[in-house]
Amino acid sequence: MLLDVKNLKTEFKLKNGVVRAVDNVSFSVDKGEILAIVGESGSGKSVTSLSIMGLISDPGRIGGGEILFKDRDLVKTPLRELQKIRGDQISMIFQEPMTSLNPVYRVKDQMTESIMTHMKLSKKDALKRTVEMLDLVGIPSPEKRAGDYPHQMSGGMRQRVMIAMALSCHPELLIADEPTTALDVTIQAQILELIYGLRAKLNMAVLLITHDLGVVAEAADRVIVMYCGKIVEEADVKTLFTTPRHPYTVGLMDSIPKLEEERDRLNMIPGMVPNPMHLPEGCAFSDRCGKCMDVCRQKKPALVRKDGTAVRCFLYSDETEAENE
Repeated sequence: MLLDVKNLKTEFKLKNGVVRAVDNVSFSVDKGEILAIVGESGSGKSVTSLSIMGLISDPGRIGGGEILFKDRDLVKTPLRELQKIRGDQISMIFQEPMTSLNPVYRVKDQMTESIMTHMKLSKKDALKRTVEMLDLVGIPSPEKRAGDYPHQMSGGMRQRVMIAMALSCHPELLIADEPTTALDVTIQAQILELIYGLRAKLNMAVLLITHDLGVVAEAADRVIVMYCGKIVEEADVKTLFTTPRHPYTVGLMDSIPKLEEERDRLNMIPGMVPNPMHLPEGCAFSDRCGKCMDVCRQKKPALVRKDGTAVRCFLYSDETEAENE
């Protein structure tokens, strides 16, 4: 087991109270596996990834749980030691490369700094590795483009630079947070193919954070569906797409346009994600669910695991399996 997250709770203290953005979440990632976490905006998937990286800052904090990376609890790891792990054994690709790359430094300066820090290479060898990594991710004329500033590159090329930076120290775990957001479909496909190929080549595990189910179907081995900070369903990718169980997952699947169906308009899940400060008393999805029962408005369903899958819904459990507050 490479990564084992146990009962993770991440909270944000606001003026009106405390919001638990990640609420008692548990999952694991094996070496060489691609695990996707999907859900609407505000579901807690990005906060989960930032928690693993130790990048939650005020007013947020990790309120409980363990994040075991190779049996070492990152929650209890001192910041100085955590910084040695970040960028080396665990790397992350952020949503928007223009906000992650420093606009006043050339690409080669930003990449060589990280490589020199973690791999203890000379500046000359670090520059050589920078060019090798830019070439690996498919950037043409890598020696020339290494001298460019971020604004001189296209969005797809900046995303490739971010991937090259993340992979430059051969991490064992890559966290990719919406790696194809705002890219056209051709570049999306190239980026996914690149991540998938490097996973196979380096036996690297990938935690893929996305709201795009097409990306999940293309790349993932297993899938976790999150809603309002909780896991509502977990399964291998084939099972999730062929037999989704939670009404929220079913709604997500039904919203995908299909070529063989003629529709005047796309299906959609009714309502909106509830305000995290004012969640329903029972199941967080109850106000939007077409199969809501009385018990759903009164009690919170527990996550029931069976045969490698998990679902949080009273359709598949009874009142005795309600969540303990």
